[in-house]
This record gives sequence, C-alpha cells and structure tokens, in this order.
Amino acid sequence: MSTDTRLTEWHKAVFDKDLALLSQLLHPEVEFNSPFVWTPYQGRDKALGILSTVVDVFENFTYHREWVDGNEMALEFSANIGKVSLKGIDLIRWNDDGQITNFEVMVRPGNGLMTLAQTMQQRLAEKGLM
Repeated sequence: MSTDTRLTEWHKAVFDKDLALLSQLLHPEVEFNSPFVWTPYQGRDKALGILSTVVDVFENFTYHREWVDGNEMALEFSANIGKVSLKGIDLIRWNDDGQITNFEVMVRPGNGLMTLAQTMQQRLAEKGLM
C-alpha cells in the first residue's frame, strides 16, 4: 500500500467515522500509546475502542500539517471538547501490508489533556471498555 493510499484511507476512516475501515487498518497486535498512561494498550480491540470514542469526543477536528517518511507519519491536529481547545500529534507506524502497528498520541496544553482524559474515561466506562 502506497504512502498516499495509507494517508487517504486514514483520513477516510477518521473523517467518515468508518469503523470497519479503521478496524481493517489496525494490525491485530497494534500498540496504542495514550497521552494519559505510560503503559501502552495492546491489540486491535482496545485501540479501536479508544479511537472510535475519540472521534466522537473531538469537535472541529482538523489535521494541519502532515509529515510522512516511508512507513512513519506525524500528523498535527487541533480539536475542541466543548469550550476547551487542544492541539496534538498522531505518530503512526505502518507495516508493509498497510496496517498500523504503532499509534502514539501527544496532546497539549494541560487543560486540554485533562479535559480529554476525563471525557474519554467517562465515555470508555459507559461503553464498558474501562
């Protein structure tokens, strides 16, 4: 899968909230590094649960800059949760088969990170994922 195809598929999964496509893009043993906890989450089901929740939590989600180097991507984004604005970076590593093997998220400023953490904890608990 070419870099352009991977980026196009990722954008489609995120902006169309296409969970079937998102699931296909995630390797079964994907490692997801959350901005809230040190220990990564392991596996497609956990990563899919987190990512599908965050696409519902974020308002006005936009990618601004995208850096691609082979199987590595850094995607700068901004979003709101209510009145709180945040910025972040998605670091995505793909394998040669077009699946995401590692996904890491960084978020700032502190109040945006805390709002995201509280909102995600509540939503994930409601879904039975925490």
